[in-house]
Amino acid sequence: MLIKFLERIQLIIGVLFLVAFFITIVIQVVTRFMGVSAVWTEEVATYSFIWAVFMGASVMLNRREHFNFDMLLKKFKGKGRSTLYLINDLILLVFTLAITYYGWQAVLNFWNYNWVSLPQLKMGYVWISVPIMGGTMVIYTFAHIVRTLKNFSQKEAAQ
Repeated sequence: MLIKFLERIQLIIGVLFLVAFFITIVIQVVTRFMGVSAVWTEEVATYSFIWAVFMGASVMLNRREHFNFDMLLKKFKGKGRSTLYLINDLILLVFTLAITYYGWQAVLNFWNYNWVSLPQLKMGYVWISVPIMGGTMVIYTFAHIVRTLKNFSQKEAAQ
């Protein structure tokens, strides 16, 4: 329940930033066509795209559509497939914990840096997308591990 809610929130945030990206690009094209320079559009487009991609990457990890060893998964069935999922998830857990930790370090280091074209905005608002992505990936991966371990114990109980 919590996982589905978290995924839905991330998906909404990602879509909103993707819409912001698209609108900003349209504004940029129109203003250039009119001979007006809208300097802020480049940064807004870039940073909204970053947010959209990072939120989408986390959702795709939850749906197991992002990181996968497809070739091996197709060859295994039953416990072999579950074992491969478990190994994959343990590797991802280490990776996503590192993303969260180092993402948080980046936020702390760059929080007070300002955008070039909109100096009233802090770079921390851009960088915080990294530990948010990493933290939700940790949650999703941990949920996958728990689910896989439950599958192991249910299969053993059935035998």
